[in-house]
Amino acid sequence: MTSIRRWLLGWLIAALAVSALTAGYGIFHTAREEAGELFDYELRTVAESLPANIRSTETVLQSKPDFEGLSEDRLFIEVWGQAGGSVYKSLGGIDLPRFPAGLRTIERDEYHWRVYGIQRGNRFIQIAQPISVREDLALRMGLRTLAPLALFIPIIIAIVLFVVGRGLAPLADISRALTQRSFDSLEPLRLASGTPVEIKPLVDALNDLLHRLDVASQTQRTFVADAAHELRSPLTALKLQLQSGERDGSLVGNKQTFQRIEGRLNRLIHLVHQLLTLAREEAQMGARVQPVGLRRLCERVVADISLLAEAKQIDLGLECSPAAQLDETFKADVEPAGIEILLNNLIDNAIRYTPQGGKVDVILRRDGDAISIAVSDSGPGIPDEERSRVFDRFYRSAGTKEQGSGLGLAIVLKIAQRHHAELDMRNNADRPGLRVTLSGLRPSVNV
Repeated sequence: MTSIRRWLLGWLIAALAVSALTAGYGIFHTAREEAGELFDYELRTVAESLPANIRSTETVLQSKPDFEGLSEDRLFIEVWGQAGGSVYKSLGGIDLPRFPAGLRTIERDEYHWRVYGIQRGNRFIQIAQPISVREDLALRMGLRTLAPLALFIPIIIAIVLFVVGRGLAPLADISRALTQRSFDSLEPLRLASGTPVEIKPLVDALNDLLHRLDVASQTQRTFVADAAHELRSPLTALKLQLQSGERDGSLVGNKQTFQRIEGRLNRLIHLVHQLLTLAREEAQMGARVQPVGLRRLCERVVADISLLAEAKQIDLGLECSPAAQLDETFKADVEPAGIEILLNNLIDNAIRYTPQGGKVDVILRRDGDAISIAVSDSGPGIPDEERSRVFDRFYRSAGTKEQGSGLGLAIVLKIAQRHHAELDMRNNADRPGLRVTLSGLRPSVNV
């Protein structure tokens, strides 16, 4: 995936590097030309300053003290007399032919020389200098000129990094705002005062999408709630009429047939009730939390559902860790109605799938600043490959014989998400059964 930040930084730093190289080459080329002009002037000056009677190195040093600053490897001086023979050489081991008067560049013995010749009276003076001397001087001048630029390159790169970071900050702010939102928050994004105008089309498009999603979600929730509400009363009335007709004899039939019909009606009524509960949970945009004693709430839920457990001879109990007598130990900021629905669904599922004579435990635990509620049963558990799908709506494990709507765990997940809590489901390690844990509940601040 392409990164805008890396793309901008790559091109800007590459452009900076190319510009620096181009500037370096230009500076070196300019310094080379200036060094060439300077040394050409030096060649002419030296040639015109030589005495007419020069015959040896000692004569030069005695008559021209200005030559003390000139090293012998920089200049090669040769003088020819009137007869055409060489009368003076400043360096030995160098043999350059005599060239016509003027400036020129020649190649001799794989070396390039800059040569200047001048006729003075009956003598011809020729001054030669290696081109490498000029190149070295041009390089030193270029490096001295580029040294301040090299010091500024890290500063320029830091400025580029800062500017690119500030330029992309609004995108990071939008991403952070969307990440921090709850899964059911579809409110439009608000632009900060300093947001660039280039970001506004993106924010407008996101807000339009959020609005359409909100409308579609609201329409779905309204339909489910209305349908469930309209179906609940007729189904309940139908069940009552069926029971009344069976008692007074107006409906004649096999008793098993009536039981099957009543079972189907009970399943439909349970499904409608779960649909209505799910619609209500989805309609709530945020949890209206308040300090609640979770121990008393769990005791009430266990007491309400104990009759269902007794009908299957299931041992249903509540465990608290630590075993504190004060309810303040397990006081948390939660939505009491939502947690009660969550517990009812978890315990109801545990009782449904636990065989007769089994055991279901509700475990309330306080560990530092975290409170968790777990429901553990002694049923068959859930295969690992199906554990990630059991929270889907209307999903039921293959081969299950228990009646249900497939919405109980979906409602549980919705309530857990609204409380920003974690829901963990795993099979018991030491014994058969399943354990569902709601963790991450926040203790009340006044505890």
